[in-house]
Amino acid sequence: MQRCLTLTLARHSRLLLKNKFASLHCRPSAAMSSLLINQPKYSWLKELGLFEDNPGVYNGSWGGSGEVITSYCPANNEPIARVTQATLAEYEETVQKTREAWKVWADIPAPKRGEIVRQIGDALRKKINVLGSLVSLEMGKIYVEGVGEVQEYVDVCDYAVGLSRMIGGPILPSERPGHALLEQWNPVGLVGIITAFNFPVAVYGWNNAIALTCGNVCLWKGAPTTPLTSVAVTKIVAEVLEKNNLPGAICSMTCGGADIGTAMARDERVDLLSFTGSTHVGKIVAMMVQERFGRKLLELGGNNAIIVFEDADLNLVVPSAVFASVGTAGQRCTTTRRLMLHESIHDTVVERISKAYKQIRIGDPWDPSTLYGPLHTQQAVEQYLAAVEQAKKQGGTVVCGGKVMDRPGNYVEPTIVTGLAHNAPIVHTETFVPILYVLKFKTEEEAFAWNNEVKQGLSSSIFTKDMGRVFRWLGPKGSDCGIVNVNIPTSGAEIGGAFGGEKHTGGGRESGSDSWKQYMRRSTCTINYSKDLPLAQGIKFE
Repeated sequence: MQRCLTLTLARHSRLLLKNKFASLHCRPSAAMSSLLINQPKYSWLKELGLFEDNPGVYNGSWGGSGEVITSYCPANNEPIARVTQATLAEYEETVQKTREAWKVWADIPAPKRGEIVRQIGDALRKKINVLGSLVSLEMGKIYVEGVGEVQEYVDVCDYAVGLSRMIGGPILPSERPGHALLEQWNPVGLVGIITAFNFPVAVYGWNNAIALTCGNVCLWKGAPTTPLTSVAVTKIVAEVLEKNNLPGAICSMTCGGADIGTAMARDERVDLLSFTGSTHVGKIVAMMVQERFGRKLLELGGNNAIIVFEDADLNLVVPSAVFASVGTAGQRCTTTRRLMLHESIHDTVVERISKAYKQIRIGDPWDPSTLYGPLHTQQAVEQYLAAVEQAKKQGGTVVCGGKVMDRPGNYVEPTIVTGLAHNAPIVHTETFVPILYVLKFKTEEEAFAWNNEVKQGLSSSIFTKDMGRVFRWLGPKGSDCGIVNVNIPTSGAEIGGAFGGEKHTGGGRESGSDSWKQYMRRSTCTINYSKDLPLAQGIKFE
């Protein structure tokens, strides 16, 4: 019955979500001879176990008989290799095997699970440069960011190892003599993980390492435009599991599009669904999960702001704003999209940042000297052009950039727009491209209000030397975001803190601090070890 339900629900939602969970590269299948993987320059791809054609399903064994998709390099739009996606029947088989694997994994003590996670981190360390190169090639971010993304997964593994000896609940004082009151934490079971194209390794790592340590098994659906990265990461993890004689289905993978994503969202056997993506799609996913009273962890959009006060150190402001606005070509959820400048320093800062923009080294993302690479897809280029036009129509002035670059690939100029109202529609629209809207404010109250008036609440930062202002910013009338910074950019979060945001960002928390609680269920336990039966609140029932 569950299999029939899965197939029926997924078919029902396929048309609705066809272009929402992710947009596939709908291009003619590339001939084998034209694939980058067959060129000597890219022979290193085979070090990751990749071939011309790759299976997109792993549940202890490799397979896949669904649609064949071609992965393209955003820097030149040339085909890299192909991946065969999962069918709904293969999804069903994978869920069954993953749940069976949980029966083995849940019986392993948490510190022993932590040892397996440590080995996963070590295996990633050995492949960090080549895997980072793949991220750069397939996603389009510069090489150092690709390597840094793998490093995040490694760091979270290290963190999870320590966590494996610390997770648990308190023993609480009981008001009744001869009674113990405590909290027991247990794994939720199967954690479904749907990740986005912009961080094809790190976001899976945040979820995977913590979920495994907590005693869960994982089922991953990566972005359809970065399937080779999903396959390569899964091969590294699977090898560790196999060496330890553990079921490979502990970390399963089903490459796919809307049909697989819909099936995961509606499947009651997926005990927790972690979804990273746009606010629009996240809302659809949330409603699907809520319909079955399931648990969800949402990491959605962010319309992030940096606020610069008149006393700020501009030598910190300029590099921070440039990094946060053009890093990953503006395709981070924590990218700075709004730069609010006090009126007394507005012109000076705009001049300095514009000068810095013009010095950004643009090129192939795998060139070590490059600081700025392409957008991920041609669709993103079209969104960039549309946003620039809307900004002009709404009263903005393009002071830097604003055009598509005349070179192969999906390159656009990093762009600065001034003169817009703080509440202009385009300013309140998160566009996943490198456009920075510069706003001029007069007072602290005004700036704080502008920061909070957008629907998302992910990351925010102020630059100031006023300690009173700092603590007002951190307080209840300050920023309403999940990440509230001072004198640093909005992007580049460390793994030790909880990552996530408020409002339309989804409310989920991943990575550090007590984010592990999202992957577990809590039971309050009262144990009577006496020979009497006193009732709580002193009730007598005799």
